[in-house]
Amino acid sequence: MNDSLEAVVESIFAEEGVLARSEPAYQPRLGQMRMAAAVARTMARGGELVVEAGTGVGKTYAYLVPALLCGERVLLSTATKALQDQLFARDIPKLAALLQVPVKAALLKGRSSYLCMHRLSLARQGIGAEDRRLARLLAKVEEWSHSTVAGDLAELATLDEQSPVIPLVTSTRDNCLGSQCPLFKDCHVNQARRKALASDVVVVNHHLFFADIAVRESGVAELLPTVRVVVFDEAHQLNDAGVQFLGAQLTSGQFTDFAQDALTAGLSHARGFADWPGLSSALQLAVRQWRDQFAQAPGGPKVAWTQEVPEGTDPSWWPLALGRLEQCCADLTRALDAFAQVSPDLSRLAERGAELLLRLSRFQAPAQDGSVRWLDAGSTVRLVESPLDIADTMQSKVLQTAREQVDEDGWPVASQGPGRSWIFTSATLGHDEALTWFTRRCGLQGAEVIRVDSPFRYEDQAGLYVPEEFPAPADPAHGPAVAALVTEAAELLGGRTLVLTTTLKALSAIGQALREALTRRGSSLEVLVQGEGGKRQLMERFRAAGQSSASGCVLVASASFWEGFDVPGQALQLVVIDKLPFPPPGDPLLDARSAKVQASGGKPFMECALPEAAVALKQGAGRLIRHESDRGVLVIADTRLIRMGYGKRLLTTLPPMKRLEGKEAFHSALNALALLTRTSTTDPTWP
Repeated sequence: MNDSLEAVVESIFAEEGVLARSEPAYQPRLGQMRMAAAVARTMARGGELVVEAGTGVGKTYAYLVPALLCGERVLLSTATKALQDQLFARDIPKLAALLQVPVKAALLKGRSSYLCMHRLSLARQGIGAEDRRLARLLAKVEEWSHSTVAGDLAELATLDEQSPVIPLVTSTRDNCLGSQCPLFKDCHVNQARRKALASDVVVVNHHLFFADIAVRESGVAELLPTVRVVVFDEAHQLNDAGVQFLGAQLTSGQFTDFAQDALTAGLSHARGFADWPGLSSALQLAVRQWRDQFAQAPGGPKVAWTQEVPEGTDPSWWPLALGRLEQCCADLTRALDAFAQVSPDLSRLAERGAELLLRLSRFQAPAQDGSVRWLDAGSTVRLVESPLDIADTMQSKVLQTAREQVDEDGWPVASQGPGRSWIFTSATLGHDEALTWFTRRCGLQGAEVIRVDSPFRYEDQAGLYVPEEFPAPADPAHGPAVAALVTEAAELLGGRTLVLTTTLKALSAIGQALREALTRRGSSLEVLVQGEGGKRQLMERFRAAGQSSASGCVLVASASFWEGFDVPGQALQLVVIDKLPFPPPGDPLLDARSAKVQASGGKPFMECALPEAAVALKQGAGRLIRHESDRGVLVIADTRLIRMGYGKRLLTTLPPMKRLEGKEAFHSALNALALLTRTSTTDPTWP
């Protein structure tokens, strides 16, 4: 490692540096330069660095420039496939060319992102002529399969992420045949893994990272000891991604899929040698009887499980139901094992049955210490056992293990230089200077922490309006009141409005009320509601409407749209948040964390619920201003923000927008925004 890396990086970002000479729109930013220098120092000396970089800082270049110049193998992990694709296809090649650094980069995703040729051949045989829509989708995939090199389904732009054809043409850890697959040589997953192991920079995502740490099956665990620099972007999602994979899960759908796959394979490879229809039907019946018990679960979608059985469950029925599942699954597994040598499909299914039985036995025993259990009762039943956070795993299985130095063959050797470098960054990592919301859960209390403020002039670019006279969040009149406020504002702006809701119930109610109100007023505005199309499709429709003078859009969304929704310019001028995004009551994971805080003498609301709300609120507010020339208004339709004591703490986490006091100031700001749109000006003195 060159000791002058920090100086080289600083020169790249300087006024006369490479970026300024190569990028016409580049402007040196003190925050970006500060972050890049800190990243370079950490890469040179090793250790852990946590950086909260406000919107507009340019954090991607701030870590990519030193990463490409450090001369080390680098692992980049992101929260979303979209950012993975952006880094691999756009940012890394562009910067490598500007810096004149020869870099071999690779993209590594989970199995569900890659075409499985074996599953494609099975799907081709299994789809009946009556399912014409699915047959057409499969035909498109098959046509593309002849030309693709990587096999990444993201190449099929017309294929929706929720398409029913995807599970048919991709493999899972459960149904993958591994080296026994007849098409193993052409496996896109293994080709991607081999390429990653031979590359200088590898781009993965958090889910793949932790899934691999848990089961070591996709190459990350094999790759990690060979890299000295690891960067986690969108790190605010790291803990949630980790706890999802570091515990255990078991679903009714896994048993149903196993039964159906076993029936198909048994009839194909060993017809007449076992009662495949009977064995499969018996298991599916046991699953239905188990699942139907929770059709009207007493605790809603998530049922607490702190005792021997889930809350509201008959203690005598529960072990009998799991016992029936175990017996039927064991019967089918024994039949498969008896003919495992006949075909790889039967062999893998026998292993799959054994794995399901092991997982089931875990949930028949008491929960492990330091973990929490619950049951999800939706269209399928899902049993979950999860750690409270990833702190222990990060210390014992990630940071500590990866600090070991290895030789070219992967054997541990004595350290010859600085330890590994770990960079964690996001626009939102906490509500205090120490970023404890993030560092405690990720086991990073000893890391260097810096916060880099956004370069945007929020006081000039944005206004914050909290209506003083408004129904309380729990009042049935709250949703209609939000819809009425949005209707009037959106008509003034010609659409250009994003409504973020905290629940799916509010999403549906506000979307419906908006449509009815706009129809009554004879408005031509279109209301888009999440769930009525794929995320990418809704985003493209919203952007297109914002650039047209003929029509406008209001998008009502929840969940994933609170982050990762990027609409710079005049296409988005108003963001309305219906309520403060406190975690839903009765969440087993939050309850367990709160109980732990209380047991240690802390205050659960202040240390658990409030930080969660602050981070989510900051993410939602961040959708409004995405560029130096953007102008807009943020509405938070929750009077608790100005009437409750904790409201002041939440306000301090938001960007320093100009407060709009009263309806007149709010309408004045909206009129000013409408004027900016009509005159195509970017006067920073509005309103």
